[in-house]
Amino acid sequence: MVALITLVDDDRNILTSVSIALEGEGFKVATYSDSQAALQAMTTRAPDLAVLDIKMPGMDGMELLNRLRRVSAVPVIFLTSKDEEIDEMLGLKMGADDYIRKPFSQRLLIERIRAVLRRAEAAGQNGTSDEGALLIRGDLRLDPTRHECAWRNAGVQLTVTEFLILQALVKHPGHVKSRDQLMDAAYGDNIYVDDRTIDSHIKRLRRKFKAADDDFTRIETLYGLGYRFQE
Repeated sequence: MVALITLVDDDRNILTSVSIALEGEGFKVATYSDSQAALQAMTTRAPDLAVLDIKMPGMDGMELLNRLRRVSAVPVIFLTSKDEEIDEMLGLKMGADDYIRKPFSQRLLIERIRAVLRRAEAAGQNGTSDEGALLIRGDLRLDPTRHECAWRNAGVQLTVTEFLILQALVKHPGHVKSRDQLMDAAYGDNIYVDDRTIDSHIKRLRRKFKAADDDFTRIETLYGLGYRFQE
């Protein structure tokens, strides 16, 4: 299956040039300069990945992501300006999977898109391998083949990145995972992200589980070491 990529940016030059580059790499591309139209289209048919500009007139990228996350866990990459560090971290906390600063090379964007799609495939792969095996840890149920997570029978919707981080933690309960190990599990060896990115994903994971159970405390921080899922 050819992956469908949705591009949302009010800069038509970016939409045109990036869509041509992506189509040249074999992707299907849907472009939108209007966030509301993009949301309606993605709600009707979820793409395999969405690339959203943060600074948009009307509904900005943050609000678009917020509304999209109510109905879909589609992987999202944010496009940000170099002076929008706060927005980058807020975007990750809200559920974006990655971000790229403008100006960017099309090759970098394509590599990041392929990396996120590989992570999405890994999180939902079939088979009987360890990576695809159902994980049950007490009240937690994690099904990689269906990309489904449940806590005490209540569904918890996770992004691809959040799912892979949680999967890495729960495969060996009680074992400490360093930030570097979690980066490798979620992003692979070829993508570098800083420590704050992993911390932001962990905070969002905790917030989602606390929404399902206010007493949730199973993801533990070990300062200077990393994180672990309590047995």
